[in-house]
Amino acid sequence: MSTTETPNGHRKVIVNTGAKDVSFYTPIQDPPAGTPWDPQREGSLFSPLKLRNLTLRNRVIVSPMCQYSAKNGYMTPWHKQHLGSFAARGASLIITEVHAVSPEGRISPQDAGIWEDGQMVPLKEVVEFVHSQNSKIAIQMGHAGRKASTVVPWLDRKAVAVKEADGWPDEVVAPSAIPFSPETLVPKEMTTEDIAKFKQDWVAGVKRALVVGFDAIEIHAAHGYLLNSFLSPASNQRTDEYGGSFENRTRLLIEIVQLTRNIVPADFPLLVRMPGTDYLDFDPSLPQWHIEEAGKLGRILADEGVDLLDISGGGLDSRQKITAGPGYQVPWAAAVKKAVEGTGILVTAVGSITSGKQAQGYLSDGSVDAVLVGRGFLKDPNLVWHWADELDIDIHVAAQYGWGFGMTRTHRHKRH
Repeated sequence: MSTTETPNGHRKVIVNTGAKDVSFYTPIQDPPAGTPWDPQREGSLFSPLKLRNLTLRNRVIVSPMCQYSAKNGYMTPWHKQHLGSFAARGASLIITEVHAVSPEGRISPQDAGIWEDGQMVPLKEVVEFVHSQNSKIAIQMGHAGRKASTVVPWLDRKAVAVKEADGWPDEVVAPSAIPFSPETLVPKEMTTEDIAKFKQDWVAGVKRALVVGFDAIEIHAAHGYLLNSFLSPASNQRTDEYGGSFENRTRLLIEIVQLTRNIVPADFPLLVRMPGTDYLDFDPSLPQWHIEEAGKLGRILADEGVDLLDISGGGLDSRQKITAGPGYQVPWAAAVKKAVEGTGILVTAVGSITSGKQAQGYLSDGSVDAVLVGRGFLKDPNLVWHWADELDIDIHVAAQYGWGFGMTRTHRHKRH
């Protein structure tokens, strides 16, 4: 608390109010960083986006990014600073890296998890900090499938994590006994009992996520991990009710969506990351996931209560041929968005979206409803602020940073 003298000699009490409902002091962020000073037209990159009970202050979302820095599935201070930095700098929604619902569902021994109660403790610390910045955070949940028990990518992108390195090479499972590549191990085909256990683990993980206090859940069904590998005939050659036809290959994902929707509150947002392609379309004779199937699945997921489709392909098959470039995944998202028109479900894209004008272009032409950014945030945590400057939009920033640029609660920074 501080005081100042008014011109007539009266004392004016000025209080640096703290954030509410947190266990530590930090100045309240109201409005939160990333909120435009002036209302923006609907569909603008800096216009609000509604997800059931959540209103996102802009349409720039932090994409899930594995940090390979957890111990026995427990997040560490690294994750707190990593995710917290985005919360303080204007991203409307932060999606955590994937959290495995079972130990053998991790990508690497250093992946985060949500398979036991103790893991909720550091997760609560992360969520509390994000909320202290008046920001929102979703947890991404999944199972690595045949891409589990691998070495972290900065050491070796193809090596298996052996038992001596805390790996579990004998417990790697998939819909079919088909390896990701000739260099990787052959997974065990999941039995119906294995599938039942996966669903039980999933339910337990969802319940923990709610206790932790996450604002939304994203189901990871892309990048070649377990749920994605059930979707594609390139990796799923089962002959039971979980393989063969489109209806069978999508069955497990739909069941997971139903289980999740039945647990979370009615106003709780549910997101699904799913592929638009396997990037095997260079050879039509290869079994593969097609964009038409993605659109069909999108409509089904809308009916099942999914609120947002996060379209991100690749990573399913080592034979893939990806021509990367600016917004290279946006066409797949745009095709899905067209297919789900009229359902109310939102669609986003990710992948080499590197400027505010580029992102705004995708919203303006109707390709997507929002954008996800990963590597851009790693290189530039202040990306939202820089994109706003690029688009000539004034936004609020964290009070601790804004004052250095002449900003107050009532006075914006003039950029020109």
